Amino acid sequence: MTVPRRERPNRFPADERLRTDREFRDVVRKGERVHTPHYTVYRDALGGERRKVGISAGKRAGSAVVRNRAKRLLREFYRLHKGVFPAGTRTAIVVRKTPENAALPAVCAELLPALRRRWGVN
Repeated sequence: MTVPRRERPNRFPADERLRTDREFRDVVRKGERVHTPHYTVYRDALGGERRKVGISAGKRAGSAVVRNRAKRLLREFYRLHKGVFPAGTRTAIVVRKTPENAALPAVCAELLPALRRRWGVN
């Protein structure tokens, strides 16, 4: 059974992604940042009602398998916690070092308190 798109609120659609290298670099260059032991999160104002999120993991973060898993976990974190990313902002999440216990609860435990403390979001 296929669920219509409008009934899937936890998606990560293309219009909510930072699509170009230039967009991503602008957020990193101009945005405020939050550092955690494994991630750096950058955020700047986009304006309007849309939010955009980009995820990056360089070779420093580990092998391709490890980097892809880290990005998959961060996409899931975004889908489950969209309220942490306010409308009208662009956010770039950069994996600096992949955690030993790379699991969704560990990602949430690391990022949620840091983002709430820095930006006062839900």
